[in-house]
Amino acid sequence: MNVNDIAESDRARFNMVEQQIRTWNVHDQKLLQAIFDMPRERFVPPHLSALAFADTELPLVIDGVDTRESMLSPKVEAKLAAELHLTPTDCVLEIGTGSGYQAALLARLCQQVTSIEYESRLSAFAKANLARNQVANVTVETGDAHAGWGTAEYDAILVTGSVPAVPDSLKYQLAVGGRLVVIVGRSPIMTACRITRTSAANFETTQLFDTYVKPLRGTSRSRFKFENPPEPPAIKQAANC
Repeated sequence: MNVNDIAESDRARFNMVEQQIRTWNVHDQKLLQAIFDMPRERFVPPHLSALAFADTELPLVIDGVDTRESMLSPKVEAKLAAELHLTPTDCVLEIGTGSGYQAALLARLCQQVTSIEYESRLSAFAKANLARNQVANVTVETGDAHAGWGTAEYDAILVTGSVPAVPDSLKYQLAVGGRLVVIVGRSPIMTACRITRTSAANFETTQLFDTYVKPLRGTSRSRFKFENPPEPPAIKQAANC
């Protein structure tokens, strides 16, 4: 990449922030700096690098194979990250790794990210992207995490695909005071929500904004019956960073 290419990327990134992200009321300076510092064009599939800063979702076609997943638009990525209210000591669970770019942004704002991807081809793609961009505090694992992952509790959880309802098992993976940001609903009506665990057995939900994203892989075969929530499990230690 020559000097002119670098300058053009910087201008496009600046325009993306000013014209797309700030207009969605994202003003957190640490997050905006992370967006400036993290080269989004190095996370998109190579044949789509010219669209890295466009206000659109980008299909994740890897080596000619359509994974049926997409990178979210830049403004949605930024808004979801902002609504987690991350602190430098937080341990974060991300469900739906995709290209790894969202995890890379979160990693700039917290201590550790554990990111789970359903599609093994995408897991490999994300790992390569994160390594190439020297993001060391993200661990990518492969599996179905639509109802949670492991037994650790986290300070924040981000679900990057939509769900018809939020599993209680996922909410109980929040530490007390932890925040879960997730997009809930079915097409065409979906709402991004932040669920805060206020005590061992209590949660507070805040509706954030309306949007549409693809369903999270694995949710289509889940029954999502939560009329009788389970008893809260014993409090576990927060995830070890």
